[in-house]
Amino acid sequence: MRIVVCVKYVPDATGDRRFADDTTTDREAVDGLLSELDEYGVEQALKLAEAHGDAEVTVLTVGPDDAKDALRKALSMGADKAVHVNDEDIHGTDVIGTSAIISKALEKTGYDLVVCGMASTDGTMGVLPALLAERLGLPQVTLLSEVSLEGNTVKGRRDGDAATEQLEAELPAVISVTDQSGEARYPSFKGIMAAKKKPVQEYDLDDLGVEADEVGLTGAWTAVETITARPARTAGTVVKDEGEGGKQLAAFLAEQKFI
Repeated sequence: MRIVVCVKYVPDATGDRRFADDTTTDREAVDGLLSELDEYGVEQALKLAEAHGDAEVTVLTVGPDDAKDALRKALSMGADKAVHVNDEDIHGTDVIGTSAIISKALEKTGYDLVVCGMASTDGTMGVLPALLAERLGLPQVTLLSEVSLEGNTVKGRRDGDAATEQLEAELPAVISVTDQSGEARYPSFKGIMAAKKKPVQEYDLDDLGVEADEVGLTGAWTAVETITARPARTAGTVVKDEGEGGKQLAAFLAEQKFI
């Protein structure tokens, strides 16, 4: 059983995230890390592998040199090996181009089950699993809060606002899991040390047979046209209650058309 988890190296959401001069995310100005939502994907892949008994978990990412940090985190959690697609021409690639790159990388690695998080914490689009399934010609079972393998079938539960669905698909398949699927494990010291010796296969666009003009800023289907910095916070209005506080508050709310 070959389980491949797609993960992403993203800017820390607690940092001061900005755009670079070319209107792409400035990844040099803030520390990066493994997308928190992808940690749930790694966790569920590891649980499936443990339950199956004869499974190998590979983590796959597309990104710059520093994206190895995301792979090492996943490896320290327990994944067996990693694949890193790194090429200067990938800079500025949108989700359409990313899906093309990952689908080619998956064809290289081989797979029985492809696992994704529900979305990345930077783009938050949540459409990559569907795009991968379409490109690979596979069934997709997405937004699962519970997942299991039974023979050659992947099964899962999707919780909606009004109903809960029980879904399944024959392998090979693509799935995505939500942040309700189970808390991701913390890497142990032993796992951190072991991760340093686990193999990381590197590919560039030539290795995958992807043309440079199909990806990057030139091949992107979406682009940021203009950027406006968020205005600085201003001091609020202070109402001192000296017997007329209620009236002043009501007048303020009425002036702002809140009431």
